[in-house]
Amino acid sequence: MSIERQRGAARNLHHGSKLAIAILAAGKGTRLKSRRAKVLHEIGGKPLLAHVIEAASKVAAPADIYAVVGHQAGRVRSAVVDSGVHFVEQAEQRGTGHAVEAAKDAIAGYENVMVLSGDAPLVKPETIEKLWQFHQSHDAAMTLTSAEPDEPTGYGRIVRRTPDSPEVTAIVEQKMLAPWQQAIREVNMGMYAFKTAPLLKHLGELSPDNPHAELYLTDMARMLGAAGERVVAFKTEDASELLGANTIAEMVALDASLRSATARRLMDSGVTIFRPETCVIDSDVEVGPDTVIEPFVQLLGHTRVGPDCRIRSYTVIENCTLGNGVIVRQSCVLADSTIADGADIGPFARLRPGCEIGEKVHIGNFVEVKKSKLGMGVKAGHLAYLGDAEIGAAANIGAGVITCNYDGVKKHLTRIGAGAFVGSDSTLVAPLTVGDGTYIGAGSCITKDVPANALAVGRARQMTKEGWAAARRAKHPQKE
Repeated sequence: MSIERQRGAARNLHHGSKLAIAILAAGKGTRLKSRRAKVLHEIGGKPLLAHVIEAASKVAAPADIYAVVGHQAGRVRSAVVDSGVHFVEQAEQRGTGHAVEAAKDAIAGYENVMVLSGDAPLVKPETIEKLWQFHQSHDAAMTLTSAEPDEPTGYGRIVRRTPDSPEVTAIVEQKMLAPWQQAIREVNMGMYAFKTAPLLKHLGELSPDNPHAELYLTDMARMLGAAGERVVAFKTEDASELLGANTIAEMVALDASLRSATARRLMDSGVTIFRPETCVIDSDVEVGPDTVIEPFVQLLGHTRVGPDCRIRSYTVIENCTLGNGVIVRQSCVLADSTIADGADIGPFARLRPGCEIGEKVHIGNFVEVKKSKLGMGVKAGHLAYLGDAEIGAAANIGAGVITCNYDGVKKHLTRIGAGAFVGSDSTLVAPLTVGDGTYIGAGSCITKDVPANALAVGRARQMTKEGWAAARRAKHPQKE
């Protein structure tokens, strides 16, 4: 057993925890025809496994969560490293039973263990909690989750002792169904609860005597029943939340279902979303009431949008926090930034990571801002690049202004004071400080610090030669 698993088991025994949750996440997902591990595929803006971990972490019963990883284990760990989950490695993938066997040392200190599928991202915390309560109330050695999907073909069927009994005698795979079992529509959905002691006692008896030569956890129903242990089925009404995806098309369908649910959640909380079917809104996004989201908007990652905002069409916002009453006009791209109350962004503006946009700031057409802090009321209306800058309140940035932040080796900071006026087409060569209330003449190249309330002009003196153009044309007539 690894040091990590030893520590986890010791910790759990010390605290007397009743429940562990093991999430099976080791498989390749070969039917996806993808080089990525199945649980790394994303719906709703995050990996399948992350959704299952999140649901498991919200269960009311205190539980430690373990992810059984195998294929591309390093990448899977990295994808959910911040979730607080513990990891167990299944070096060789030989079925669901083998995955639990790989975790047996980690779960041995618990009275009970629930087993979830890492590729069932729509599972709800409430359903996991109901399974746990059902398992306890029936004092079962094994409780499996069942449902009656619209199309049961391909699923293992649940055979109950009697139609009304909670007790299960077997799980029969589709191709093994007897004639009298063909009409059974109740299927196994692949989520289980076990008493740990009988599970581990009989786990070594699983046999690879099947076409895939794998160890199947479903065989535990028959084995525990034969040993006189109680095996029951908890029937859930919504089969869709426990469905996985075996093809990219099925994955996309799950994504659509999750995003539709997210849009409904936001609209139920007072958000107006016009044409929600055209919008891409990740599952972790939060939006305040009375905000309006127009068609073809993307809200991604951990974006937070305050109340009374308007997000206009074709805008993409990722991992940003917007205050109250913010307007983001058409076709803006915003990433990893904060925008304070009353700001007006766009159209066609870009905020790159690290921006802090103050209250009532206006960032207009084709303005790009990167890793910069703009104070209250700053205006940058047209065609500017503001990178690695600190701009004081009420400063005015003219069209075509550039902060030249990169010297070919490293980035430098430009400071522009409060109330400064930077004329159009000016280039500010960092490191540079422009004082409060200073004017920069249009077309200037500023390379030295400018004190407060000064005028700085850095451009060549204009020279005019009257008649020069006419004389040139006379000397060099154009060819016919």
